[in-house]
Amino acid sequence: MRILITGGGGFLGSQLCSALLARGTLTGPSGAPAPLTEIVLLDAAFHRPAPAHPTIRVTPLTGDISDRATVFAAAGLAAPATPVTSIFHLASMVSGECEQRFDDALRVNLDGGRNVFEAARAITTAAGSRPRVVFASSIACYSGETVAPINTDATKLTPRTTYGMTKAICELLINDHSRKGHFDGRTARLPTVIIRPGQPNAAASSWASGMFREPLNGQTCALPVRRDQGHPMTGYRTVIASLIALHEVPESALADDRAYVLPAHTVTPALAEVALHAVAAERGLMLGSIVDAPDARIQGIVTNWPVAIDGARAVALGLPSPPPLATLIAHYLEDFGR
Repeated sequence: MRILITGGGGFLGSQLCSALLARGTLTGPSGAPAPLTEIVLLDAAFHRPAPAHPTIRVTPLTGDISDRATVFAAAGLAAPATPVTSIFHLASMVSGECEQRFDDALRVNLDGGRNVFEAARAITTAAGSRPRVVFASSIACYSGETVAPINTDATKLTPRTTYGMTKAICELLINDHSRKGHFDGRTARLPTVIIRPGQPNAAASSWASGMFREPLNGQTCALPVRRDQGHPMTGYRTVIASLIALHEVPESALADDRAYVLPAHTVTPALAEVALHAVAAERGLMLGSIVDAPDARIQGIVTNWPVAIDGARAVALGLPSPPPLATLIAHYLEDFGR
């Protein structure tokens, strides 16, 4: 089996690639496990070498997802390549930069998504079997006046960010392509993923990782939101396991709505600080501080986002729930921390 991961040079994309290499197999067109032969990673840039594996080839391709020919080539639709069997579509501009660069957001997130979906549709025509497409959406699809105290897959999607709008449209495209038999699509609606290593990015939710990462690294975190601001969060290991698990679900078990919000903890900066101090005391760590640095732009975006979500529908499919917050912190320390 050949697999394509868009956004394969990013944090989640590289984590997914490593998990698939360790796993070695995925469900193939026959419905039975099949060995992986190649993982194609498509991204605008790669900041680390692609992982090596003794039997599975890893092929990094640098390119723009908004370019149809690039996506079609990455999907194996240019002779003499073999079409990929499955696609994990993770590539996206993040929320903060989408608000500042509307046209680029439409080009990358929306046109790029359409290119991926059309490539999958073309594979069905060329290969005679429908590829599985797993799309990473976001709880930014929930926003505005329809946000409920606890949001589910039945909550109406009324995003109030350009980022959330593009994700919601791609969710609808996944449903319609699947209904028409163009490919077998599945959407994981992701909570905010913690704890991302490295430097803060342009996502409006970047503070969610920063309020853990910087103190754990002995640095000061400038907190742009209120300390009582609740937000749904889950760990990167849980997200990767969920993406793979969603791929493996038999199509017969999926509903007409192929989008499943993943379960998450509602975390506030105040709760995060308590958990950090508990882990630091247990491990003998010196923490950096969290200082208030209100940012009206970030707070305005986050205020419109959901505070709590119910991922029971995803759990019923067999997707995992996140472990306790202290365990998520421990995972970061094991993988990236001191």
